[in-house]
Amino acid sequence: MEINVRGKNIEATPALVDYAQKKLGKLDKHFDQAADAQVVLSVLRGEHIVEVTMNLNGLIIRGEESTGDMYASIDMVVDKLERQIKKYKTRMNKSLRQRGMRIISEKHAAIEAEEREGEEEAPQVVRTKRFSLKPMTVEEAILQMDLLGHNFFVFADADSDSINVVYRRKDGNYGLIEPE
Repeated sequence: MEINVRGKNIEATPALVDYAQKKLGKLDKHFDQAADAQVVLSVLRGEHIVEVTMNLNGLIIRGEESTGDMYASIDMVVDKLERQIKKYKTRMNKSLRQRGMRIISEKHAAIEAEEREGEEEAPQVVRTKRFSLKPMTVEEAILQMDLLGHNFFVFADADSDSINVVYRRKDGNYGLIEPE
């Protein structure tokens, strides 16, 4: 696994980098193919924050934790990522058994929404993000959205080849927006 560790408002010391690489390296046992991880260590108002974004053959898994100790934050985020990976594998295996077919691995992409800071006179586009849309089922799109912790996910429907959006409703269920 390729792991890139960088510091934000903190120097990523060799000890911290080694610790993060060692802990995240243990997740490698869950994957057949190579994965890469981006780790951002930061300190904000006394909180030690660790953000990890992993790309696993196109599937994006993200975790963030903050505590008063950087090492504890790393431990907690690795535990969170491991739970997400196990959850994903369980769902995929269940889905395969139910359908009785083989899934072909395809590259997935995700959208991250950024909150605007401050009020301006006229709203502006402050960030543009481009990603490739790979066909997937509604269930796979919901799983990807849950793994990212987002409230919506844009995807190409594998059955109709149209661009759809799944979103989390306030009642805890999911909604699907399909074009006519």
